[in-house]
Order: sequence, then structure tokens, then C-alpha cells
Amino acid sequence: MGHRPRKEMIAETRAKLVAAARHAFGTVGYAEASMDDFTASAGLTRGALYHHFGDKKGLLQAVIAEIDAEMVGRLKVVSARADSLWQGFVDECTAYIEMALEPEIQRIVLRDGPAVLGDPSQWPSQNECIRSMSENLQKLRDEGTILAVDPEAAARLISGASLHAAQWIANSDDPEATSKKAVKAFNVLLEGLLKHAGRPQNSNQPALIGSTQD
Repeated sequence: MGHRPRKEMIAETRAKLVAAARHAFGTVGYAEASMDDFTASAGLTRGALYHHFGDKKGLLQAVIAEIDAEMVGRLKVVSARADSLWQGFVDECTAYIEMALEPEIQRIVLRDGPAVLGDPSQWPSQNECIRSMSENLQKLRDEGTILAVDPEAAARLISGASLHAAQWIANSDDPEATSKKAVKAFNVLLEGLLKHAGRPQNSNQPALIGSTQD
């Protein structure tokens, strides 16, 4: 039987390390996770970890990248189910905030990630998030659904608000209650982008968000 391709073996080794680290980070947290424990559970050595990821921090980045990709996939499904571009946009933003209730995302992405890797708004994945959100906002502006706001500026503000809301939930003593408050307030903010009858498109007046009723 012939040897397996080196590329395939490398991918398998990386996948084993990421899976073992993801389990450890998600159960005991980054600080308590032992490199020896999760390399042993993957049937590999510390040398393999250092070779592929540099160190424990590099492995955390890989784990977060994997979780982030899964989150993006789930959010695309959410937005695709909506009956309008606007509703899909709102649903996707809301779903992202609500994901902060999930234990793995809470601990790895929203608590340990920022503590170890720094401000999430500076992570490489945020560039793609801003780009995608800007494109959707441009389409919504072109179709006349929202006001003539700069798409990138709005995307950065919305992304920052949703990220802050998610971190607030993840670090809250009562995540469920905090999530409900965050989602309600966030959706009121998004309503301010909509063109309302009788309000000029380029009005300098702020949206009357307080007029939204429960």
C-alpha cells in the first residue's frame, strides 16, 4: 500500500490538534488547558504542536478561526431563510448576538479569545465581516430600503455594536436576561437605518428611535 500524500497527513495532524484543543479550551478554558493533555489525547507530541501552530496561543487562533467559520456558515443559513434582504440582515445580526449564549462560543471566542489575543475588532476575520456587511448595506441602500448612509461606516458601527453586545452577554451573570435586553435594543438601533414615510432621505435629523413601540 502506497504512502499517503504529505499534504493529507499534515491536514490530519492539524485537525487532530485543533479538535483536541477545542475540546480542552471549551471545557476547562484556555488558562487551565494543558498542552501535554491535549497533544496526548490527539496521539501527538508537543513538537507537532510547535511545528504547526508555534505555541498554545497560535492553536487558540486556529480554534477560533474554525469556530468563526462555522458561525459564518450558520448565519448565512439564517439570512437565506428571510423573505427580504432587510429581514435577512436583521435576522443575521440578531442571530450573531444570540450565539453568545452558547457555552463554547462564550468561553473560547468571547472571553478567552479577547483576553489572550486582544481586541476582537482587530482580528483578521473582522475584515471579511465588515466587507460582507458593507455589501449588504450597499444593496439595501440601492434598493431604497435604508437611508443614504455610507455602507462601510454603518457596517463598522453595527459590527462594533453587535460584538460589544455579544461580549456583554458572554460576561454577564445572567446571559439569558442580558441577551433579551441586548437584542431588543440592537433591533431598535437597526430600525433607525430604515427610510420612514415623511422623513427626507438625507435628513440630518436623527431617527426617532424612542418612538418604536413594544
